[in-house]
Amino acid sequence: AAAPVLAPTPVPVDQLPNRCGADVKLASAKAPAWASWGANPANWRYQNATQARLSVTDVPLLKLKWAFGIPNVKIVRSQPAIFRGRVYVGGNDGTVYSLDAATGCAFWAITGKPVRSGLVIGKSGSADAAFYGDGSGGVYALDAVSGKFLWRTQADPHPAAAITGTPSYLDGRLYIPVSSGEEQSARSPGYDCCTFRGSVVAIDAANGKILWQTYMAAETPVPHGTTKDGHAIIGPSGMAIWSSPTLDVAKGRIYVGTGDNYSEPDTETSDAVVALDLRTGKMLWSAQFTKEKIFKIECNGEASANCVEPTVPEFDLGASPILVQLPRGKRVLLLGQKSGLVYAVNPDAEGKLLWHQRAGVGGLLGGVQWGPATDGVNAYVAVSDLAFLGRGPDPSKGGGITAYRLSDGKTIWKTPPPGCGDRRPCSPAQSQAVSAIPGAVFSGSIDGHLRAYATHDGRIIWDFDTARSFDGVNGVTAKGGSLDVGGPVIAGGMVVVVSGYAGFGAMPGNALLAFGRE
Repeated sequence: AAAPVLAPTPVPVDQLPNRCGADVKLASAKAPAWASWGANPANWRYQNATQARLSVTDVPLLKLKWAFGIPNVKIVRSQPAIFRGRVYVGGNDGTVYSLDAATGCAFWAITGKPVRSGLVIGKSGSADAAFYGDGSGGVYALDAVSGKFLWRTQADPHPAAAITGTPSYLDGRLYIPVSSGEEQSARSPGYDCCTFRGSVVAIDAANGKILWQTYMAAETPVPHGTTKDGHAIIGPSGMAIWSSPTLDVAKGRIYVGTGDNYSEPDTETSDAVVALDLRTGKMLWSAQFTKEKIFKIECNGEASANCVEPTVPEFDLGASPILVQLPRGKRVLLLGQKSGLVYAVNPDAEGKLLWHQRAGVGGLLGGVQWGPATDGVNAYVAVSDLAFLGRGPDPSKGGGITAYRLSDGKTIWKTPPPGCGDRRPCSPAQSQAVSAIPGAVFSGSIDGHLRAYATHDGRIIWDFDTARSFDGVNGVTAKGGSLDVGGPVIAGGMVVVVSGYAGFGAMPGNALLAFGRE
């Protein structure tokens, strides 16, 4: 028999010291929203002027309107959602909050397993619902108005499965990217590696029923050799999907980026972009960017003084693909990779390469991490390239953001990081997902700064240091730190971001920060 579902527990009203009064009403369903990872199915991470209600001339005037301290956490990675005048955010302690976007007062909170993905808003039957994934492969639905628990579904039974990428929602269905921590398990002595396969799972948003699951390798992992110390080698494995699926509504497709193989044999769907049929999950095509293929792209297969075979240990496509319709019917799929390369491929020619550019050095924590943004003309690509000096991050390496013209890959501008100054520990790496509005692009850094850049020349037009303490509207000190994973969400004149990320020598924190015009 299936294990019983452990429902999240509502937080009692008397434990919400900043509870909203009865006069704070739910906004119209037509109110500005950023209700998914990428703000649209194609994952542009771009908010138009009508929805943003924030112009490029407003950006230098942004001030902190309120801060919310998420209790009992030292890391905040889950991207918030804005919907009907509310902000939804999840904590690493498993608590999900519904807050008023204007003031930060609380409507409700509910606590379950640690929230790992960002939040997405859609319909569960006739009800508005907030959906998210946890660190053990579970997917949840909560009533967005009341916070009532609706359902939980285990998307993948593997013991190391996790939902890192934000689910995508369309027409009553959720599309779930499945990743895992098995690569870490494989480091344990005696572990037989590996049995996890990345997959996309389609779920009926009304009831949590799984409609289909497509693994990135069709073959079930089986033993096919032993290591030098006598442990089984099991495969194919890996191909985790770390980011939100991109939905091609016009063509009825899904695009996902995959990670590396955990064990032999190598597969053609690792470190690749993979296209699936939106309705059935059938795999349509894949295009791969392994070390050898990157070498061929950059060097034509010939090493030279300025072009040597890359030695980066992995080449995950950890950022969501971005689908753009260009003039004259041309379509491109923009891809960012941890190798430091950015690609534009043709989604209608099985991922044929159109152009590529080197945005960063690349590395285990390098290159493009959580994703670029686009306004449909240019792509805005920030890089991590996080490096270490001794036991801490190297303050002199990493970061920077570049604008590329989507039609041909031409570099429009390139802005280096301002640097860490005297702050220690500190890294200028810009691994957080980028967000954009007309005329401005926002990029957060491991150094704690959230910066806005003018899209026409890359000039920094606003800079806010989040790495300090704030008085939380809920009576909890909101301590900012490094900015990573989920990027800023922008709607109705507000810019909302989480701050505090303790991984890899970065600065911990527990802050949700909301900015608006003076």
